This record gives sequence, structure tokens and C-alpha cells, in this order.
Amino acid sequence: MKRKVTLKQIAKELDVSISTVSKSLKDSAEISEETRQKVQAFAKLYNYKPNNIALSLKNRKTKNIAVIIPEIVHHFFATVISGIEQVANEYGYNVLVCLSNESFDKEVINMEMLANGSIDGFILSLSKETQLKKDFHHISEVINQGMPVVMFDRITQDIACDKVIIDDTHAAFQAVEFLIEKGKKNIGLITTIDYVSVGKLRTDGYHLALQKHHLPISEANVLKIENMEESQKLIQDFIQKNHFDAVFAVNELFALHTIKTANHLKINVPEKLAVVAFTDGIISTCSTPSITTVAQNEWKIGQKAAKLLIDRLEMEEDEMEDEHYRTEIIETYIIEREST
Repeated sequence: MKRKVTLKQIAKELDVSISTVSKSLKDSAEISEETRQKVQAFAKLYNYKPNNIALSLKNRKTKNIAVIIPEIVHHFFATVISGIEQVANEYGYNVLVCLSNESFDKEVINMEMLANGSIDGFILSLSKETQLKKDFHHISEVINQGMPVVMFDRITQDIACDKVIIDDTHAAFQAVEFLIEKGKKNIGLITTIDYVSVGKLRTDGYHLALQKHHLPISEANVLKIENMEESQKLIQDFIQKNHFDAVFAVNELFALHTIKTANHLKINVPEKLAVVAFTDGIISTCSTPSITTVAQNEWKIGQKAAKLLIDRLEMEEDEMEDEHYRTEIIETYIIEREST
């Protein structure tokens, strides 16, 4: 039995463009008779079949896109959704938002429920459990059905799709170096457990900054939090046991708990303890003192994710066979406030 081929493979074998193959198979007069016959003969020989699932999905658009996020309490995800909605609405698409609540099962159920024709494509940030399990079958199945997926923030390299991220390692490196340049030498890190991709990358950036400036690296100076409900107590114990002159937190909630603990222990922020966090949200601006943050351009992340998905939804048939996916890296910057 002869192997099945795609438009892309036919184009490569015959050294022509994907568009030429597509038009030849449609008997377009734009293509020479010789080329049309050659393409058609090759396609017949190798049992080429168009991706009818993808085509049918393309031809019966709902103009709805689904966004699945791990949680809604963080300013980051709320602002990403706002960016997605702005672009989606400009192109006439509606946005449905679902929460996985950090649950693998909930993430799978959401995708299976919506992939039955309710929506045209997904924008997704992986749950903690999905990253722990490393089970992405539900995403692969949706993509194999011809439905595009764009991942943002928490992603996996095991799935080929468009992605929107920041350079978490470099952003964390810059934040820690910012503290070092202010004369801080004993810097604590409050982060997530390693299987959460962004936490692991930000931890790497913290270590790289210490290495560059020849400061000691100690696991005792790193607190990895799995359960957000227990974070305040864990952070309080962490600050009490150590004599940090600075703390780098991978989100603003951890930073807020750090400042509350410092106030409770009569440790002045920023004179005795400087604090830097990720995510420039309401907590950072309204905290007392206000918190220096790594701004992630959440709005822009959402805009870019929506544009990537809509571009793929509106591709022509010949373009749909091209599996070249893009990873967009959004720039970050530090906003200095009272906590440093």
C-alpha cells in the first residue's frame, strides 16, 4: 500500500510551491498543462487526499474561539484575555473563556466539549497537572482534527503549534541583576515547583544572575510552593528563618505575602529588605509599599495569541498544509516602585 502524502510533501518532491500543487489539483488554468499532469499523476500515485476535516471546519466557521486558562485570580490572565478579546472582536470573532482550575481532567473536558463544532480554535495556557503529567494527548487530538491551537505562558515543546511567550529566564535574570546592582548580596527566591514551566525558567534565571556576579547559590535560599493556599504560611516561615536583604518572587501574590511578613517582623521594606516580583498588576500598584515588578506585557501577549490563531483560521487550503509554526517572544521590562 502506497504511503499517503500531503500538499507540502508533493511540492517538495516536485520542487514546486504548495500553491502550484493546490492549483494543479484543481485544474487551474494558471498552471501549465505539463505541470498539472505531473502533479496530478504524482498525487494519484501516492493516494493524496485533501484534509477534509480541516476543510469542513474551515468552511463552517462558528466565529467563536475558546480560551482555556489555569486560573482567573491573577491579573496576568485577566489582562491576557482582554488583549485576546480586543483583537478577536476586531476580526468578528467571539471569545469563550474556560477555567481548568489547574486540573488536567478539567482541561481535557473543556477541550473535548468545545471541539465538537462549538468553536473554531483554542488559545491555551496549560494547567499545573497537565505539566506534571506531561500528557498532551487532548491537544494533539484537537490539532489532528484540523483545529488550530495557540499556547501562551505555560507551554510545552512536545506539541507543534503556535506559541506566545516571554523569555522567562532572561526576565528573571534581569530582575535579580537589578537587585544585585543595588548592592543586595543575600537574595531569596520564592517560586513554584519545577514542573510548572515558567517557575522552572525563572528559577534558572535567578541562578544565572547569582553565578554571573559570583554570589553563592544555596537551595536553602529557594522556596518552591505547590499549594497557593499554603503560600502565606510557607513564606512567613521562609522569611523568619533567613536574613535576606532582598527577595525575588515569581508572582505578585508571593511578593505581597513577603511584604506582609516583613511588616509583621518589623523589617523595613525597602531599607532592610528589597522585593521584586513578576506581573505588573493591581496588587503591585496598590500594595504598601508598592512593588517593583517585571512587566510582562500581558495585553500584548493576548493580542499576539489572538492574531496568530485568527491568521491560521483564515489560511487558504494550500497554506493549511504548511506546518511551519511560530513562537512569538514578547519583551519585558522592569517597573521600579517603593519596594526597592
